[in-house]
Amino acid sequence: MKKRNVELVILSDVHLGTYGSHAKELNNYLSSIKPKTLVLNGDIIDAWQFRKSYFPKAHLRVIQRIIGMASKGTKVYYITGNHDEILRKFSDMNMGNFSLVDKLVLELDDKKAWIFHGDVFDASVQHSKWIAKLGGLGYDYLILSNRFANWCLTKLGREPYSFSKKIKASVKKAVKFISDFETTATDLAIEKKYDYVICGHIHEPKIITKENKNGSTLYLNSGDWVENLTALEYHKKRWKLYSYTESNFTEEENLFEMEDILTSQLISSIILKK
Repeated sequence: MKKRNVELVILSDVHLGTYGSHAKELNNYLSSIKPKTLVLNGDIIDAWQFRKSYFPKAHLRVIQRIIGMASKGTKVYYITGNHDEILRKFSDMNMGNFSLVDKLVLELDDKKAWIFHGDVFDASVQHSKWIAKLGGLGYDYLILSNRFANWCLTKLGREPYSFSKKIKASVKKAVKFISDFETTATDLAIEKKYDYVICGHIHEPKIITKENKNGSTLYLNSGDWVENLTALEYHKKRWKLYSYTESNFTEEENLFEMEDILTSQLISSIILKK
């Protein structure tokens, strides 16, 4: 497969280590691009639900793919989120082309992009973490049951259906939270005079210009690789919201030379260490 050259790719909320993560699809996507810079904007590995008994090869291969990209010249920034907050004790670590940070400002063609995960705006994460963790576990099982339901619908020739999107659209508090999240992020970006503000966290892919009395900024959200399977791409001064479709890819062989078991042990030692 010929790789697409892209200046910048941003993805978030992969949640490796959970049943809902579409790791195989993400690996397919990563194998199709050659970015100068790759930003992993939080919740890439789900430390909240991490367990040694469930971390499939497909999930390991995403990590191997990212390491391989860094070794071949791609600058990789890993921005910590709430589900991988355990990595924050290693923040500002740099190893070759790999950097671990809590937030990031990039210069893109004379414009400034402010990039962070976004959990700082979520009161449930900041003040009632046990509720957030319980909600995360429930969300994972909701996605798992949704996949089974969609498998049945496909067999019956019906269109797939998203339980969580329906819930978000019908529950006023969920709709208000998303709106408030976007407003808070963009108001701060305008105040700080950033041209772009880029988040993850809420699993809502979007590119939209937001304005207030002080000015305007472009709000971007990379979505997730649990439901939406989306990423942000910046190339030749233009932003694009990429949406994965299975028809564009074929199953590829595993060409990694690294041992899956060694990668698994490394992840376990970092996440499970107290």
